[in-house]
Amino acid sequence: MALSTEELTLAKIDQILRILAVIATKGLKQREQIAVLSRAGLPPKDIADLIGTSSNTVRVELVGLRKAKRGNKRQ
Repeated sequence: MALSTEELTLAKIDQILRILAVIATKGLKQREQIAVLSRAGLPPKDIADLIGTSSNTVRVELVGLRKAKRGNKRQ
């Protein structure tokens, strides 16, 4: 089944956004990349695909980031 013009356009926009996300986080440590991409609203699976790791690794890092954030608020 052929995709509509709207579906093709959305797919291209998604590709462009993914490329921009990779470029924007290039040079950052993995944990920092995960934090930035998560704040941008990407789900763990998409983040994992973009940075070349597993979604489980991303989830573990996100938990660590949340714990660190809570720890900083208490001080």
